[in-house]
Amino acid sequence: MITFSDIYEAMRKEKYSENLQILSKNFLSEVSEYFNEKKGFLNKESDLFSDSAIKGKKKLDNAVSSFRDLLRIRKKKILNLAFVASQVGISKKDFENLLGFEKDLFEELVKALERAEKNQVGDMNGGGRDKECRHRLVRFLDDVSEFLNVEGDSVGPFVKGEVANLECEIVGVLEGDKKIEVIDY
Repeated sequence: MITFSDIYEAMRKEKYSENLQILSKNFLSEVSEYFNEKKGFLNKESDLFSDSAIKGKKKLDNAVSSFRDLLRIRKKKILNLAFVASQVGISKKDFENLLGFEKDLFEELVKALERAEKNQVGDMNGGGRDKECRHRLVRFLDDVSEFLNVEGDSVGPFVKGEVANLECEIVGVLEGDKKIEVIDY
């Protein structure tokens, strides 16, 4: 069974160490059990102003605060690890110290950083314009009756030769049907 001292000690070690510290695989469930036990004790206490109730409440508050600090410190270290991993890779040792939800967080962060890197390279090579496309200026080659846009709002009708600024998704469909020509990309 975990105690307040264990939670505090884990937070203290994490705070003063550069690397992620090893936590037991069932650390989160043990902390949850500890919190529930302390809350149960406080709920059973008839005199909320008794010394034992006040000490119990203070101990629970301190434990919650230490636990939040522990998670905050670990998340900050995971952000740094994800950044390093997206640039040069990661050592297996660091990855093994992550809890289950932290591994998921780490993997999502690395993917997001790699995506951002690809987008940056694409933007620098002029390939970012299509991703940013929201609307295009088009000229209608045929009459087009009223239709619904992406949000479900009515658009049109349009007559041959009319110029309009339409969403890229709609432009793609109409262009495929040879109903429009794109004037401005």
